[in-house]
Amino acid sequence: MLAPLVIPGVILGISILAFASRMAQFADDMWGLELDFLRPGLPLVVLGQFSYIVSIATLIITARLKRFDITLEEAAYNLGASRAAVFATITLPALKPALVGAAAISFLMSFENFNTTLMLVGSDAPLTVMMYGRMREGATPVLNAVSLFLMLASAALALTLLRKPANSASS
Repeated sequence: MLAPLVIPGVILGISILAFASRMAQFADDMWGLELDFLRPGLPLVVLGQFSYIVSIATLIITARLKRFDITLEEAAYNLGASRAAVFATITLPALKPALVGAAAISFLMSFENFNTTLMLVGSDAPLTVMMYGRMREGATPVLNAVSLFLMLASAALALTLLRKPANSASS
């Protein structure tokens, strides 16, 4: 589960690309199926990001689950609650901070995972790859503005999430 965190992004991207290309070629050779989603492009970028980000999200949620008191669920079951009711009223509210935190960290870390994206991108480049390509041609006011916006939006998201638990704990 932790392997994508310790494997360099370039190696992860090349591995996913090689595996997906072989699977697409195998499907084409065996059954005559053209599986375009296994060729470089957005589906492979999503797969590459997912393989990296799911490790981070799992670590965050697992840390919260280790502090979770299982006796609360057991008490609810003893009182006749269904699995769905226990999940909705006990488990999910207990995991909500971890889920929100994992989502925010995953979003922010997906920008950092540039190497994997660069290896898997096809003709439709995502924002980070497009910015990288344009930066090689020279800095422009548009690139500076987009970069500033991304920095401010990321900082605002991080600050919002840092303040949110403090407000909910005091109420």
